[in-house]
Amino acid sequence: MEKELNTIGLSRDFIIHPGETLAEVLEDREMSQKELAIRTGMTEKHISTVINGQKNISSSFAKKLEYALGIETEFWMNLQANYERELLEFEELNNISEQEVGILKNLKEVLTKWAEFGWIEKDANPASTVLDVRMLFGISNLCDTPKMKYAAAFRAQSKNTNVDPYVLFAWQRMCELLTESIDVAEEVDLDLLRAKIPEIKQVMFMRANQIQHKLTSIFAECGIAFRIVPNFKGAPVQGFIKTTEDGALILCMTLRQKFADIFWFTLFHEISHILNGDAKNDFVDFDSVSGEKEAKADKMAGEFLIDSNAYKRFVRDKKYTSSREINEFAEQQNVRDYIVQGRLMKEEFIPWKARPRYEWA
Repeated sequence: MEKELNTIGLSRDFIIHPGETLAEVLEDREMSQKELAIRTGMTEKHISTVINGQKNISSSFAKKLEYALGIETEFWMNLQANYERELLEFEELNNISEQEVGILKNLKEVLTKWAEFGWIEKDANPASTVLDVRMLFGISNLCDTPKMKYAAAFRAQSKNTNVDPYVLFAWQRMCELLTESIDVAEEVDLDLLRAKIPEIKQVMFMRANQIQHKLTSIFAECGIAFRIVPNFKGAPVQGFIKTTEDGALILCMTLRQKFADIFWFTLFHEISHILNGDAKNDFVDFDSVSGEKEAKADKMAGEFLIDSNAYKRFVRDKKYTSSREINEFAEQQNVRDYIVQGRLMKEEFIPWKARPRYEWA
């Protein structure tokens, strides 16, 4: 008879039933099944079915074995528990549908990054990876992911057809996992956050490899766990804001286009969402989403970076025809020159040209 193999190449025969251990103990002690039956008060048939793996060791029988053999109840109960766990894993691995394994193809880029984080095993067999992803997703079947809250929220907010609900959910779980170890103030302080705006603007003058650490520290003082996270194809996300169970806020951002001016505008855009109360529920900010909340956040972000009245005078007087003029205005607004250049290019006052990019996330 051909042995039944699971998806990691192990035969079910290698899953040891505690009855096998009992048989070995009897053999070592030269004790017959009949004698054990007498010592435990059980029938010979019961002893035989346990040894043959047809019946499990119950807690009451484990206690009888302790009396009869001097081997503690816990030993037999642990054997039984380990057997049941291994058997369950075997059955789980062999009952994974092709559809669920197929979802891993959608998550290929995500899984590569998660392997780098050490969250899953690199190059593991597909079935084992499905079990790992189930644990990270907090769901018993990956096929049900589109029914989860985040995916539903996305469908309500965006018409972008390039979104993959599995990638989107994975990205948001990654945000939660990467921020859970960040120590933040006990309460979210929006007044302090608003007061920190000038300090946050100063961070753009730091070296790129210092930016995330400094921003994380500033936001932590305000009760916000901040992290810049990788972005993936299938999740056109700018930011993620969530209120945790203990009342802290998660704020995650991507560097989707890597341009420094877009990064800083997006950061202040997300800050604006927080100050506007958009974080009361899980809020996902998509590249393609527009509406009243987005327009309000855009306006606030622009004002945080550059005073609107000063900017109107600046473009009215056409003081952007030279790098010197742009640099002078940027200094007045306490921002880097690329912030002014980016806005001028977006509003078509000057032609598009190369500008700084961040490559560190």
